[in-house]
Amino acid sequence: MRVKIVIPEYVQKVARILTKEGFECYLVGGALRDIVLGKQPHDYDLATNALPDEMLNIFPKSISTGAKFGTVIALVQDRLKETHEVEVTTFRSESGYIDGRWPTNVKFVDEIDMDLGRRDFTFNAMAMDLSKMDMDGLEEEKEGDLYDPFSGIVDIEKKLVRAVGTPLERFKEDGLRAFKACRVASQLDFQIEEETFNAIKESIPVASKVSMERIRDEFMKMLLDSPKPSVGIELMRQAGLLNIFIPELLEGVGVEQKLFHAHDVYWHTLKTCDAAHDSVKLAALLHDIAKPRTDMGNGHFYGHDKMGADLAEEIMKRMKFSHSEIERVKILIMNHMFYYPHVKEDMTEEEKEKIEAHGWTDAAVRRFIQRVGEENIDDLFKLRMADALSNPATVFKPDEITFLQKRISEVREQDMALKVTDLDITGEDLMNLGIEKGPELGTILNELLDMVVEDPLLNSKEKLLEEAKRIANI
Repeated sequence: MRVKIVIPEYVQKVARILTKEGFECYLVGGALRDIVLGKQPHDYDLATNALPDEMLNIFPKSISTGAKFGTVIALVQDRLKETHEVEVTTFRSESGYIDGRWPTNVKFVDEIDMDLGRRDFTFNAMAMDLSKMDMDGLEEEKEGDLYDPFSGIVDIEKKLVRAVGTPLERFKEDGLRAFKACRVASQLDFQIEEETFNAIKESIPVASKVSMERIRDEFMKMLLDSPKPSVGIELMRQAGLLNIFIPELLEGVGVEQKLFHAHDVYWHTLKTCDAAHDSVKLAALLHDIAKPRTDMGNGHFYGHDKMGADLAEEIMKRMKFSHSEIERVKILIMNHMFYYPHVKEDMTEEEKEKIEAHGWTDAAVRRFIQRVGEENIDDLFKLRMADALSNPATVFKPDEITFLQKRISEVREQDMALKVTDLDITGEDLMNLGIEKGPELGTILNELLDMVVEDPLLNSKEKLLEEAKRIANI
């Protein structure tokens, strides 16, 4: 099949150098799949019959950490002297996999067919011989022959993810491929071919050996790059993969919510994730994770926000997320149930008076900002909107957020102290009063902060010193 392709100048440069040295050079992998799909590739991987040592001689500026597996990353400059990385791999076959991931035996081969035969999916096992094309460095459309020995183009047309060769062999070789199959199906809105999907189910013991870091990375690619992450998550559930890293999510299957919800906990969670902005996808997936454990049986799930934050921490630690990301997600889950009562035009005078009398004071707004963190408020609103948009039976109205945003803006314009360092007093000032450095000093500072959050006018050094004396009985 002839296809049109625009190849970046720096990729052409690598292909030109390899060809000039007498070696074959093929464009392989996801770039060709993207081209067939009518997408612009992001990565361009090359395969060659040059051995790693030969490539290191040809490209003295290169990264050789993967050389024993045949992979060299060539560092090349374009016309603007900007350096680019191009991954070049020697044709190879693999065998003797251990730990569900790594081959113990890598054999370099001479033919592209053997190299393509070791790859994961049919649409990733296509190749284009760049040595037979004019690599003149011009970034303009060129025509090339697509070599497709495993009918990847047919599977793209059928919107199928199909393993190369015998599916069970492919998944037993590399446990990450099972997760990748679900991720790619979700990203491309493809189905997984029946034999391939059955092979994923049979290879769960191998998939369970994959490190949590690699599972996390594959899962997050799926969450952030899929039109509907729910497609991939549900495939992982059906295949048995979800039980490996987030078994807690399975607890929500069939748990009815009864009040103000149209779906069970599991499907509500997935639909919230689909509706959520990228910055809160993970929080959306975990926001109701504790509902099955707090189910009162009557549509109420008291305390699921607090327990959910704790469960999210367990899950994210298991998946090796950073401490800062764990804390951010915990804050969002802990506070996602906020309710801001506000006056509406269609209310009775009695209802309006009740809200005006018992609604959020400025101090309550400051406490909200302090509790959530100014840097997390916008994300919390995004999570709340996704939670509501995913549920056709919700009583939530978006103007709740609109009014609260306006109120927060008004309060933010005031002189606020939201953390100890915002106080017009320091620990040194308290020590000058005779308060010893230690836990008592920290307790007093936090008590002073609580007072200032309630009444910003107290935030003067003179007033705070007087309050500190009172607290410390000085």
